[in-house]
Amino acid sequence: MENTFYISTNKSQLDVEIIFDYLSNHSYWAKGRSRETIEKSIDNSICFGVYDDENKQVGFARVVSDLAVFAWLMDVFILPAFQGNGLGKLLMTEIMTHKDLQTVKKWGLGTKDAHGLYEKFGFRNLSKPEKMMEFEVISSAPQ
Repeated sequence: MENTFYISTNKSQLDVEIIFDYLSNHSYWAKGRSRETIEKSIDNSICFGVYDDENKQVGFARVVSDLAVFAWLMDVFILPAFQGNGLGKLLMTEIMTHKDLQTVKKWGLGTKDAHGLYEKFGFRNLSKPEKMMEFEVISSAPQ
């Protein structure tokens, strides 16, 4: 029998150990991020967990937003053993149709390798990159 998967925003269901391990040890964007930082980011975000029919977490994403004007999509992943089964699309569909995010006018994200997925949901390269700026704190302390 084929697994069925579902998405939940219930933070108490999140497997923080899986999230920490993937982000800190396997992702290209959060390598070395501390557990404390990951837990704080979860506490202050709308989180989406992807689960199999045995309630095992196999994916994750979070959104930081004012729920009116802007949202930033972050830390999106599906565990490698579960990739290629449409779970990224399932996760993105759930995020983009989430009731609390329907009034958001501008979305942002950073990716180096998943442009094709995000383009299916309307994401494009910056239309006016000359108007965008960033500030990054560089420190030797763990993230």
